[in-house]
Amino acid sequence: MTPGAGDGSPGADGAGFREAARPGSGEVTATVIVDAPAERVFAAFTAWERQSEWIPFTRVRIVEGDGGEGSLIEAVTALGPAALRDEMRVVRVDAPYEVSVVHCGKLLRGPGVLRCTPLAEGRTQVVWHEWFHLPGGTAGRVAWPVVWPGSKFSLTQALRKFGRLVEQGRLP
Repeated sequence: MTPGAGDGSPGADGAGFREAARPGSGEVTATVIVDAPAERVFAAFTAWERQSEWIPFTRVRIVEGDGGEGSLIEAVTALGPAALRDEMRVVRVDAPYEVSVVHCGKLLRGPGVLRCTPLAEGRTQVVWHEWFHLPGGTAGRVAWPVVWPGSKFSLTQALRKFGRLVEQGRLP
């Protein structure tokens, strides 16, 4: 069977990928205003392998492609012996305004989008939105209200650090 042909792998086609691309019920959003133009903010965000500088305990690499549409990105978050592997397929790039991905790994699945909205005086509003499929059926849905605040806090803190690094000229 070829990757993505309905086997749940991160290929860009097939039933497994189409299922992952549908929004899940685990929704989380973070927003930050960055004192930098949208072009610079967008370039910093899509410098995929540099995300390790602002997402705690995470190493990011491009597995396939050049980081643009169709590329496969892998993020591994490790804390001690525990590790979480997140595979994302870049499905749309509309620079400098939006990049969309589909989390298509075994555990993390669902669409995500980053939007950069230019504001007055060269500032940019960044909105990072994810719609994860919750693992564990009913147990996952019941646990989400407990897990959600930590997910939102972590995403917001990472985005704030990202904004500071861009403003300081340390990203991209």
